[in-house]
Amino acid sequence: MTNQELPVDMFGSLPKQPDGEGSVQVQLDPDMRIDTAKVFAIYGKGGIGKSTTSSNLSVAFSKLGKRVLQIGCDPKHDSTFTLTKCLVPTVIDILESVDFHAEELRPSDYVYEGYNGVMCVEAGGPPAGTGCGGYVVGQTVKLLKQHHLLEDTDVVVFDVLGDVVCGGFATPLQHAERALIVTANDFDSIFAMNRIASAILAKSKHYGVRLGGVIANRSRNTDEIDRFVDAVGLKRLAHLPDLDIIRRSRLKKSTVFEMDPEPGSGLEGAQQQYLDLAQRLWDGVEPLEAHPMRDRDIFDFLGFD
Repeated sequence: MTNQELPVDMFGSLPKQPDGEGSVQVQLDPDMRIDTAKVFAIYGKGGIGKSTTSSNLSVAFSKLGKRVLQIGCDPKHDSTFTLTKCLVPTVIDILESVDFHAEELRPSDYVYEGYNGVMCVEAGGPPAGTGCGGYVVGQTVKLLKQHHLLEDTDVVVFDVLGDVVCGGFATPLQHAERALIVTANDFDSIFAMNRIASAILAKSKHYGVRLGGVIANRSRNTDEIDRFVDAVGLKRLAHLPDLDIIRRSRLKKSTVFEMDPEPGSGLEGAQQQYLDLAQRLWDGVEPLEAHPMRDRDIFDFLGFD
């Protein structure tokens, strides 16, 4: 890529080097772009409920009649177990079993059908300390393209690990149209959201991804979330309260759409939140021009009455 082709940053100057150069992040192969589906990447602090959100959102899209593919992008490979009722083999495990001869694989070797027809893939990851998760995500998309699976997909949902500096965190941003951040109404979650927003904006200088909004999760109230998003130019798209029935759905290896109604459980409201969010995302949300705070500034901003 020449300097003439590089995007200009917010100060009107060219970036010092191409995306991914001199870092652990992996540059996108231009032949591996996902251009036949709407692509969403789900981010947030570790343990905030990204997989719960991703799986229920995938089902909600499927309830709208969309063909959905969910890709788990975490070495824990537990993104899709509420959809498939098991921990499916990962792409990296399957590739290792054939000595990384990808031509020997069939889609049925690594793609599994989950609840309501949602197709599920777990990218997995290298053993701790031995490699980059970005490579694994890239190989996953490459396999899906080679087997023409993306051509029959309306929506792709990336469920992404929480480490902001990891290549596995960054690679889905090279494919996504909109990035969404899951957060709770507390200091640590909002602090992480601010750093994630900064990382997404950095990728948006090189790729088509844009911030789409924030999903409040596991929170009775959203006052601190709303105060923060108003200050930096983000937008809250949905609110999933801290409901016990959502917690129990994970224990039952189920999505909220498979749980039996219980008086006062809030189940119907949670289901409707996911359906409304899916419809809103499918219809299209405007890209957000956010301005994340510096770490010291957000430290002062949060936690004081």
